[in-house]
Amino acid sequence: MSIRFDGKVAIVTGAGGGLGRAHALELAARGAKVVVNDLGGAIDGTGGNSAAAEAVVAEINAAGGIAIANGASVADDAGVAHLVKQTMDAFGRIDILVANAGILRDKSFGKMELKDFDAVMAVHLMGTVKPCKAIWQIMRHQQYGRIVVTTSSTGLYGNFGQTNYGAAKLSLVGFMNSLKLEGAKDNIKVNGICPVAGTRMTENLMPPEMIAMLKPEYVTPAVVFLASEDAPTGAIISAGAGVFSSAQIVESAGVNLGHSATADVVAEYWAKISDFTGAKHLTNGSEHNAHIFALLKDKPVAG
Repeated sequence: MSIRFDGKVAIVTGAGGGLGRAHALELAARGAKVVVNDLGGAIDGTGGNSAAAEAVVAEINAAGGIAIANGASVADDAGVAHLVKQTMDAFGRIDILVANAGILRDKSFGKMELKDFDAVMAVHLMGTVKPCKAIWQIMRHQQYGRIVVTTSSTGLYGNFGQTNYGAAKLSLVGFMNSLKLEGAKDNIKVNGICPVAGTRMTENLMPPEMIAMLKPEYVTPAVVFLASEDAPTGAIISAGAGVFSSAQIVESAGVNLGHSATADVVAEYWAKISDFTGAKHLTNGSEHNAHIFALLKDKPVAG
């Protein structure tokens, strides 16, 4: 069955190029009315103009789709309010948000200034939270919404020189995990995409032959699926070069060491504590508590 978005309205942030452009073009090709948001700044977030967003809109319209441009910064309260008002004035509803906008300010932590940490957190984390907050009641009223946040392998696993980026990207997983629970009763599904793509944010980090293999449009099928009516919720899809996998945070089986356990006992049993054989994916905090309480039923192996 072909995934379609006829009658649906999608906002894609950071859609003036790279991944966001690819997502916007495909959503429009499948029937969605698309709001192409892009500040048009440099990769460090400085500067800005609407040319990039307007160029993508022209591509969509030339192909027979429907799109409008928006040049707001997703980190700016007034800009986000205008983005949502412009969308509602034009189309009367908001069904999909693909939160893709991002910047880079890479430096080793010892050399990084706090302003660079703040700027990256502002765009990646709050630049996702603010649009989500602005459309939340609209989606609840519609009893329908699909939100795709953009995480990263740096957030999931780490990368040298990207403490700010990694912190922002993993924080979005925590945001997703709670928001999916709050949105469930109103048919709002929240998922994450972990892209591996050659874009202007990564072109200086990869050799040209690798960039050629990692076209942004190779990530987009996963985003389209996560934004679809039959999407899962709380899922993370890693996508790049036609390869797709799912990432999860898991917890080891663990061991009951007893109330009198000391740091020395933890050290002694570390191999067992960190044995991920049979590890579980927990879907909410209550399941984590249940996991701990289940272990309390076991007789302590120490203490």
